[in-house]
Amino acid sequence: MRTPASPSRRTVLATATATATATAAATGAALAVGGLGAGTAHAADDVTVPLVARPSAEAERLRLGTALRSSEFQTTGRYVPPATALRFDVLPYDDVVPTLWIGQWDYYGTVTAPRSYQLKPGANTVTDPHGGPVYFTLEGGGQHAAVRFKSGSAPMPVFTLGSTTEADYQNQLDTYTDVPVVELHGPRSIVTLTRDGALLYRDEDHAALLQLLEQIIQAESDISGLDGSKPVHRPKAGGYHFTEVSVVPSGVGAYATHGYNGFPRAYLDRLTTVERLRTRGWGLYHELGHLHQQFAYKPPGLTEVTVNIYSLAVQRALGQPSNLLTVDPKTGLNYFQSARAKFGTAGLTYERSFGAYEKLVPLRQLELAFGDDFWPRMHKLVREENPQSAETAKRYRALATYASRVAEHDLTDFSVTTWAFPIDAEGRAEMAALHLPKPSIDPATLTD
Repeated sequence: MRTPASPSRRTVLATATATATATAAATGAALAVGGLGAGTAHAADDVTVPLVARPSAEAERLRLGTALRSSEFQTTGRYVPPATALRFDVLPYDDVVPTLWIGQWDYYGTVTAPRSYQLKPGANTVTDPHGGPVYFTLEGGGQHAAVRFKSGSAPMPVFTLGSTTEADYQNQLDTYTDVPVVELHGPRSIVTLTRDGALLYRDEDHAALLQLLEQIIQAESDISGLDGSKPVHRPKAGGYHFTEVSVVPSGVGAYATHGYNGFPRAYLDRLTTVERLRTRGWGLYHELGHLHQQFAYKPPGLTEVTVNIYSLAVQRALGQPSNLLTVDPKTGLNYFQSARAKFGTAGLTYERSFGAYEKLVPLRQLELAFGDDFWPRMHKLVREENPQSAETAKRYRALATYASRVAEHDLTDFSVTTWAFPIDAEGRAEMAALHLPKPSIDPATLTD
């Protein structure tokens, strides 16, 4: 259901849109779109998109030590209809040639992913059976290229933070009515929506929305220690892709996979409205967290746990109360309290005895005990040493030993005795071999 706008706001937008439409008709001015470095102009027959080479998504995944690849797309603001010949010239200024991608991510849908096309310098013609938004990837380290569209594509409605006014965007929505895809572009974000999805909340402040997304991305970058202090710690090249998807399995509200975060129509109120993203956006914080999640200390049992290190960081950055302080009305206890009540009970095991939020408590207690920079330091150490293992036991071992090294204290009692992490004998021996002092305060006693 579309959120109604105040009459004053709609009146202002209608007046501004009418003025913009009249001006465009009189002057033939183009609408500027792009995002993530692509300053694209919508001219009638000659549209040039500049591209800057970046490390590939897989190279960035390996550098960052993450489990998932993130986006490497450079946007164009163009849409190509199904089975339509797209004609363009590739201009390889620095002898690098981009790859073309056409389509939308939709893991559970009928057409599940964009299609890639290898290109050559000079004239190219590509006909994609499904059509969709047009993207490019260009692998390298700062080299330049460009693509000049000649025919076959149409402009999408696009709001680009810093260069599109709200009136311009509303005019695009009212003008490009035959294009089924809409995008919002920020410095580190691409939001791809169906036209119907975009119209649901078209009266939002889209500059404020994209600024909020930037704040969320920055909070997760900060907790990941991506401060540029060394080349290995520079922020991820390019942006993050948030896209509306057509279908999800029963019980799934949103998801993360290689390249993007997927959100069904029912979640768009928390993706595309400022207030709900700010106050009820845990799902987005969580799914974006999967794209920051480090592989080395993520055994399968922690996939849905360590991801919320990033969710909690966003809550703090936005001034929200922690989800860990949510009180269960049946017990009157928050998650710190309900977890503590289980300490020392017979048969206690971390994976089986604690609920999902209770499992997050010890990860937060490490920050409370050893400083707000605990997880940034942990991420940095893991990136620098880049341990590799697919074995569950080794990943739990890495969590315990790296945490002890970052804390500079022996966390054997905390992790093995109190929280009953499945740290094997080899892991306990590795922790003992560090010869670290025991903490002066038991981290398991700490709470927000």
